Amino acid sequence: MRFITQRVVLGVAVGLLGSSAYAAPYTLTIFHTNDLHGRTDQYPPLVTALAEARERFGDGLLLDAGDIFSGTLYFNEFKGQDAVEFMNLMGYDAFVPGNHEFDLNDPEHGHQALAALFEAADFPILGANLDFSSAPEFGELLGDSINGEPELEPRAGHLYDGIVVEQNGERIGIFGLSTPSSDTVSSPGNVTIGDYREAAEAMVEAFQAQGIDKIVALTHLGYDSDPAVGNDILLAQHVEGIDVIIGGHSHTRLDAPVLIAENDLGEPKSPTVIGQANEYGKYLGVMQVTFDDDGVVTEATGELLAAEDFEPDAEAAAMLAPYTARIEALRDARVGVHLAEALANPRHGAGDERSVRADETALGNLIADGQLKAARRVNPEVVLALQNGGGIREPIAAGEVTVGELIAVQPFGNRLTLMDVTGAELWETFEIALASAPEESGAFLQVSGGTEIQYDSRRPAGERLVSLKVTQGGELVDIDLERTYVIATNNFTASGGDNHEALEAAYDDDRSHIVGNTDWEMLRDYLVAKGEVAPRVEGRLKDIARQ
Repeated sequence: MRFITQRVVLGVAVGLLGSSAYAAPYTLTIFHTNDLHGRTDQYPPLVTALAEARERFGDGLLLDAGDIFSGTLYFNEFKGQDAVEFMNLMGYDAFVPGNHEFDLNDPEHGHQALAALFEAADFPILGANLDFSSAPEFGELLGDSINGEPELEPRAGHLYDGIVVEQNGERIGIFGLSTPSSDTVSSPGNVTIGDYREAAEAMVEAFQAQGIDKIVALTHLGYDSDPAVGNDILLAQHVEGIDVIIGGHSHTRLDAPVLIAENDLGEPKSPTVIGQANEYGKYLGVMQVTFDDDGVVTEATGELLAAEDFEPDAEAAAMLAPYTARIEALRDARVGVHLAEALANPRHGAGDERSVRADETALGNLIADGQLKAARRVNPEVVLALQNGGGIREPIAAGEVTVGELIAVQPFGNRLTLMDVTGAELWETFEIALASAPEESGAFLQVSGGTEIQYDSRRPAGERLVSLKVTQGGELVDIDLERTYVIATNNFTASGGDNHEALEAAYDDDRSHIVGNTDWEMLRDYLVAKGEVAPRVEGRLKDIARQ
């Protein structure tokens, strides 16, 4: 992959096309955020940052590149209704859903929380490669396509592939793209996700057909994420006609705009400017892009304004106070269990030799055991429980355990699901789970007690499992590939999350049933029932290569 990048600090312009490009310059100002992940308490300083940025740089578009949902007690308690109130206060012009916007899909009722967020929004929602038409909860929110008869004024809270806005006398085309990886890392349900490059090419053509030559892609693809899935650099290289990309998903901190002026073959192309503002509301991104009279980018400047450098806006702080009071009460509520020692959640990225996404962990064992106990209350024939490593997010400190800690460990609100699977499907499920070991994978499965798995990570993926035993009749026995077993997991994994295709097949075959019990509540109930908790790594998962 070859590309040219130029980073530009505010006030230092990069001329790309020579002096002739300055005949009739037009400068577009964009303010942007991404990946707040439930950090509602970051909005008050962002409000101040935006107000001062507008005084300094003038009026401009305000865009958010997705992942408002998931990650904090604010989100678990308010499901995004708190965030959208602050977004309305700030006056966002557009929003693209990220993968975590699809975390709360219910197989029976769909995306009720997401639909409620859209309905409350004072801004349009963009997704050129997203199709909401088969999800009835969004039926009243579907706007016209820019490829058809575009509305002169996009309606707040409605879904569009793209919109046209006027900024300082110029028409600007904006369209949204969301990562195709949502199919495996989240739960889009009846929302389908199309090819991002095909959608982008169609949008550029549609805008240009209307005489619009200043085009912004608002994306949740990631700056340099997995090329097999797609990212902003590839988008800039492959799709001619996109002038600006405002991105999210990879949580990348681009302190100044990055300019792509070559395609993937190293050939010159019209410049595309990329911006992304890190994560969690830490920064407000500012970008100013100058065009010549042919709509070609000639200059790009920008910076990230650190929210911590600004005093919280008084009105926003007052709005935040009742939300914070509620989540603090929830956070501090004790469940009645004392841990003598902390339960770690190791990750390679944190410098740990072992990882919850590659190895058995004590906390993973505890969670899976809690699921198994809850499942057997519904069906005593359940043989084992599975917890995807990617769904365990935080450790638990020693001392009194609080509700807030448990929700932080399992923040996605997944529900207990029972499945009828054959021994062969269960074998394939573990081959998928172990395909990346000893490297990390969200698909790696923590298992309940009474299960013993041996594998060899030196073998090719798909051929690693050596033995799979479960406890039946008080004895540990090899599974029968022809027999059907009842297992328990969460609804995300059950429906094929993290590429668990064998489980997805059973799910699609109506051999999967949600039986209630939210993940963190099962963990709470199990802890309370046990009283004294001292889980250990027991050898439930054994890698022969590492022994």
